[in-house]
Amino acid sequence: MPPTELREIIRTGLLSFPVTPFDAEDRFAPAPFRAHLEWLSSYPVAGLIVAGGTGELFSLAPSEVAEVVRVARAVAGDAPVIAGCGYGTRIACDMACEIEAAGGDGILLLPHYLTEAPAEGIAARIRAVCEATNMAVIVYNRGQARVSAEQLAALADECPNLIGFKDGTGDIDTVRRVTVMMGERLSYIGGMPTHELFAQAYRGAGMPTYSSAVFNFVPETALKFHAAFTAGDDATCEALLRDFYYPFARIRDRKSGYAVSAIKAGVRLRGFATGPVRAPLTDLTEEETEMMQRLIEAAA
Repeated sequence: MPPTELREIIRTGLLSFPVTPFDAEDRFAPAPFRAHLEWLSSYPVAGLIVAGGTGELFSLAPSEVAEVVRVARAVAGDAPVIAGCGYGTRIACDMACEIEAAGGDGILLLPHYLTEAPAEGIAARIRAVCEATNMAVIVYNRGQARVSAEQLAALADECPNLIGFKDGTGDIDTVRRVTVMMGERLSYIGGMPTHELFAQAYRGAGMPTYSSAVFNFVPETALKFHAAFTAGDDATCEALLRDFYYPFARIRDRKSGYAVSAIKAGVRLRGFATGPVRAPLTDLTEEETEMMQRLIEAAA
């Protein structure tokens, strides 16, 4: 899929952020992954972002990311498949090539992790990854890999396949500067953990869509919120925030890393064999799993 085509497809639609299941030997489990994606594919979304933050990219080997993409490509049909891509520059470039060979349509470039880096180094990494692939590249502004509006504009001039900006920093000032400066040149995706909690504020800053982690286990609720958000129906959004999203956040906030663990627990409770999260994350306790069960039942 040409990068500009992907940019238009993801401009306003909801993006799915599937979990990555593991088996009893802690290996990627393609059959449960396929079953979960087939279930999700019955609901309308703009595309899949596999092996991303919710998909535990930070705990996957590059070869596993390519395998995840191959399975997703086989299930997704014509829907775009975007994959998480990260780590140091050489690893990220190699991973982008492997994702492209596996049938990916684009990458979400996650931070390099651990060490701080100057702005010119962060820009050099983004530029190198864009040059390493023909696929669309979406920059994920988060953690140690933050870009300014001016830096992003310069990179977009140099890299035609840089088509998107996803923000997970909560820095509304930078988000607004980016959306005003870049206009239609990029697609904009909200990327805060459980982004529905922030979606209305980000909409005011020029971000018309987001990726949804809870779509993994309550797709009807996720789509209802997105439809209300798109229509400007703030009353429905606020009712869903009160009845589902804030109660979910109370579970999520009980321990570091639960933004992933709670999603995986939800998928498991919907009948899919996800296996545990990989260390350093930890799974929900039995009490917390019961809390998730009650939340899902109330949302049904």
